[in-house]
Amino acid sequence: MMGIANVSSPEVFVLLGFSARPSLEPILFIVVSGFYVASILGNGIIILVSCMDVHLHTPMYFFLGNLSFLDISFTTSIVPQLLVNLWGPQKTISYGGCVVQFYISHWLGATECVLLAVMSYDRYAAICRPLHYTVIMHPQLCLSLALASWLGGLTTSMVGSTLTMLLPLCGNNRIDHFFCEMPLIMQLACVDTSLNEVEMYVASFIFVVLPLGLILVSYSHIAKAVMKIGSAEGRRKAFNTCSSHVAVVALFYGSILFMYLQPAKSNSHEQGKFIALFYTVVTPMLNPLIYTLRNKDVKKALGRITLENCCGFVGSRRHI
Repeated sequence: MMGIANVSSPEVFVLLGFSARPSLEPILFIVVSGFYVASILGNGIIILVSCMDVHLHTPMYFFLGNLSFLDISFTTSIVPQLLVNLWGPQKTISYGGCVVQFYISHWLGATECVLLAVMSYDRYAAICRPLHYTVIMHPQLCLSLALASWLGGLTTSMVGSTLTMLLPLCGNNRIDHFFCEMPLIMQLACVDTSLNEVEMYVASFIFVVLPLGLILVSYSHIAKAVMKIGSAEGRRKAFNTCSSHVAVVALFYGSILFMYLQPAKSNSHEQGKFIALFYTVVTPMLNPLIYTLRNKDVKKALGRITLENCCGFVGSRRHI
């Protein structure tokens, strides 16, 4: 039994990543490091501002704070190991580290799909039912929707990732990617993976296709409501209310669809790595940028917090 376990579960996995292009790795190390730091800072600021400024204690910023925390967690589950592998000659990750990585990335990926759908419903309520918005999006419902997003993602990750972890790998340990992803672990298995594939397709439909459908339905109703607004100023305000969320959804789903709808060519897998790099590193950094650049409320809140801190610091210096 011990011999079978050793064959089935290698002690380490080799993440091939971008090792086929060694001259590119130092450049990627610098670029990825920069984007990672910017992502942590940007999303951290969003969380801080949403908590500290009472004007942002609304459903929209509650969900945005959840999204920012999710983005920090998602990038942190992947990027540190990626940087280690880009910097040194060793391209390995421990078996336990790989398992943790695909559990967490699967959990947070599914959670983000549901959370984006929840945020689109919030925008639908704000624009299509403005007089009843505070009644519809009451704090208990917001908390329930956020918990459902996190627990739903956790549930599908526990099921899918556990089924994958139970597959015998028979010594196969080379993953042609820069992080441990569930479909790639399944490809290493030396047994039939039909059950795993069925589970993956069902989970993809529930946690990717259905949320996208809900987002499209929400925005079709929003578009109809906006078209009925008589004044150009009113339409502009309604558009600004949704534009940041639309941009984030387009970035997230656009990169996913582009990656999984690629033709089966020899170079498509290499392209897929760069697209995966985009949605794991670049997109989480762009999300806070989109919400701060296109959102007057966040800008004002940042200004108020900065002014209060500066004034408090000057006042304390005077007392000294």
